[in-house]
Amino acid sequence: MTIQQLHYAITISEMGSLNKASEVLYVSQPSLTASMQELEKEIGVTIFYRSGRGVTLTSEGEEFLSYARAVMQQVDALQEKYGKSGARKKKFGVSCQHYSFAVKSFAELMKRYNTAEYDFAIRETKTLEVIEDVRTGKSELGVLFLSNFNRKALEKLFQTHKLAFHKLIDCGAYVYLWKGHPLADRPSIRFEELADYPCMAFEQGGTASFYFAEEILSAYEYPRMIRVNDRATMLNLMVAVGGYTLCSGIICKELNGSDYAAVPLVSDDADASDRMEIGYIARKNLPLSDLAQAYVEELERYLLSYK
Repeated sequence: MTIQQLHYAITISEMGSLNKASEVLYVSQPSLTASMQELEKEIGVTIFYRSGRGVTLTSEGEEFLSYARAVMQQVDALQEKYGKSGARKKKFGVSCQHYSFAVKSFAELMKRYNTAEYDFAIRETKTLEVIEDVRTGKSELGVLFLSNFNRKALEKLFQTHKLAFHKLIDCGAYVYLWKGHPLADRPSIRFEELADYPCMAFEQGGTASFYFAEEILSAYEYPRMIRVNDRATMLNLMVAVGGYTLCSGIICKELNGSDYAAVPLVSDDADASDRMEIGYIARKNLPLSDLAQAYVEELERYLLSYK
């Protein structure tokens, strides 16, 4: 087993095709196929299903690739620290719930590493996919939150997938809405005042999805609910139908615009005292790359301004 073979396998999985991977790697397809056959024979595992439509990972191949990505992350870290990195392309990936502050921190990271070549990725996605991306090594970090409600379910997944959660900040619950909304100028908002307006949440799907909600107090029985899958749609609906969502109150006006407000939520319900513990997940027992550490620093810097 060689580092080159691991690199080949990762590229094939990302391209979904031996032909496309051979073009990216500048390796002939027969040579690439032979290399993968040798690797599969050596480890005794079929990594890819091959068909006329391309290749897909087997369940064993998926597990193997998660370890391969972890190895390659460390190889990259070694090359960056001890190798000749002048013309080397820098790579980093993060997956997150729909947080504008995570995107802002990512943009600051790119400015900080003004290199001639880079391959960065930020994925705003569902909670389970954030966890899966970090588990498989697709992303080095995942940004999400824990609360009294979801903590047990998510920490069980972290333990199963050998992930560690690192706290960044605690936040209370805020109502996020358009500044033209009738409640936007209130010093605080109570649950009963929201009854006539639709609550919006990012769609998660799957069984018991309320445990994976990106919004605090997801188990509350909202009389009107709209589910969306991107921030732009949510912001548009805040204006169009007077919708609102619940959030941490940490909003990047530079990205979301200044036409929206975050108002503290108050309630007699005991659940309303619950708090969001925002942090990041990473694989256990693996040191963070320099880029991942720099991204965490940017997150901490931005969140500190709110704290």
